[in-house]
Amino acid sequence: MRLPKKTKPYHLKDVKFGLVISVIAISIIGVMVIGSAKQAVQGRQIIGLVAGVILMIILSMIDYVWLLNFYWILYGINIIALVCVKLFGTNVNGAQRWIDIGVTNFQPSELSKILVVVFFAKFLMNHEDDLSSAATILKAVGLIAPTLILIVLQPDLSTTLSIALVFCAMMYLAGLSYRFIGTLIAILVPVTIIFISIVVQPNQPFLHDYQQKRILAWLEPQKYASDEAYQQNNAIMAIGSGQLTGKGLNNNTTTSVKNGNFISEPQTDFIFAIVGEELGFVGCCIVIGLLLLIVVQCILIGLRAQDLAGRIICCGVATQIGFQSFINIGVATGILPNTGIPLPFVSYGLTSLISLYMGIGIVLNIGLQPKKYQ
Repeated sequence: MRLPKKTKPYHLKDVKFGLVISVIAISIIGVMVIGSAKQAVQGRQIIGLVAGVILMIILSMIDYVWLLNFYWILYGINIIALVCVKLFGTNVNGAQRWIDIGVTNFQPSELSKILVVVFFAKFLMNHEDDLSSAATILKAVGLIAPTLILIVLQPDLSTTLSIALVFCAMMYLAGLSYRFIGTLIAILVPVTIIFISIVVQPNQPFLHDYQQKRILAWLEPQKYASDEAYQQNNAIMAIGSGQLTGKGLNNNTTTSVKNGNFISEPQTDFIFAIVGEELGFVGCCIVIGLLLLIVVQCILIGLRAQDLAGRIICCGVATQIGFQSFINIGVATGILPNTGIPLPFVSYGLTSLISLYMGIGIVLNIGLQPKKYQ
């Protein structure tokens, strides 16, 4: 079989400049907020931003149809990288999620978020006609299972749930029958209720102790105010203290969460607390608005994709960004139990930032070759 060309003669009018401007704008806000939260890592984030933009441009020029021919290779790279974490990973605070590559720490689970989307875009397109058959569903579940198992063993429950949700969204978009979806929901709802009722009990077998405490602290924040709920309570107060326009970046207020060390590593999982405190309600709205705009633009590009794989990729990237944003902001505002997941394009983390830009680059290429309507 002859492979399609890597690049095509694209038209400038088809470039989705709105999406490019949106991701760069929110990344610049992220760089500024990270610098205020922890000046020492701001330079590294800038390097990650530059590298991400370069990769985005390169991938936007590579035909995604050609790229999808290597989907099994991408699947293998994903699994090998996750296995390497288990064998050679660096242990930080009881979690083994990173590989020390000298210049920085590489987190394969962040790259998995994009590789899984690309792999299943091709896989589901190949099985478009028999997607609802038991054999195809079992095969799909069997293929996603190693990724989920390897990540949950790190342990990283939030990323595992994130990837699982994106997988479900892609299956739905590919045309999974409503009968199967209804049956699955009828089973999952009572199972979830039973699971939650068990994990809040003493000596439960499913979660680590710290994971159980985070759920209990969410349910009873006052009881755990000096322990598991400490950071989350401080994040909520920080966001409220910012009021309308915030205290300003790099402020010297001793009661701020960063200056008073009320939140550990505020440049990562609780970056939204810094946004709320220093940029206020206005800054929070801008960040949320930009994230929503990015998600909507990815979906709109997907609606005009020339094939099912293109639609699935756009949906997968949009779902990933939307879900991560909801979880991160939900944790910072106390809506959800405390769990570590970065705010897309804003939180510090080179692997996360670069992986997201890679995903946006592929989405941009899909936008460069839309379906032509007669």
